[in-house]
Amino acid sequence: MPIVLTWSDITIRLVCAFAAGALIGLNRSEHGRPAGLRTSILVCLAACVAMIQVNLLLPLAGRPSNSFVMNDLMRLPLGILSGMGFIGGGAILRRDNFVFGVTTAATLWFLTVIGLCFGGGQVGIGLISAAIALLVLAGMKMVEDRMKQDHEGKLVIITGAAGPSEGEIRAILQDDGFRISSCGVAMADDVGDRELTCELRWRARQDETGVPESIYRLAARAGVARVAWTPQAR
Repeated sequence: MPIVLTWSDITIRLVCAFAAGALIGLNRSEHGRPAGLRTSILVCLAACVAMIQVNLLLPLAGRPSNSFVMNDLMRLPLGILSGMGFIGGGAILRRDNFVFGVTTAATLWFLTVIGLCFGGGQVGIGLISAAIALLVLAGMKMVEDRMKQDHEGKLVIITGAAGPSEGEIRAILQDDGFRISSCGVAMADDVGDRELTCELRWRARQDETGVPESIYRLAARAGVARVAWTPQAR
């Protein structure tokens, strides 16, 4: 970090921070995330300006060594980084067993670090970090979309006395790759109807949201009065 900054040095750092924030912000906006283009640019520029301010204060002598209070210039960028951690924590939402916004929070925090790099004059590190961030956000998203993930759902099937037994239903589900994590039954003695409730797990791609073929096969079986299929949103 040079002691004396020129306006050309400041301009280069601000332009790099703006470009990195814009590129990463475009990626977040395309995916409909709350921290989009403007937020990403402002976060990266704020960190950059804070580090430039530290750089501009470096030539100052500060207080004498025997003073009770000493100037610690690095408190400014460290405070910015800690503050962004709290802001990122506010972007994380939890709904039942699902957590949303973790990637958004991590992106904001990482953008802050990139801005600090640019503001401190480590342009090369900032550019490499921005490229890595774009690779992770864009490239790894494609990998995640092609990966098979664990899914959960609930099947409720009501059968009459002539309907398929629990063992037959289990066999059909297991043949299609479902894992039955729990199963409950309710029976009506007067008419012989049974209501079977199964909690299912299976592995599939994130975009495979159609109703499994085995559900239709169960609904078409003789003696089946009603079938309800409810996948859990992810």
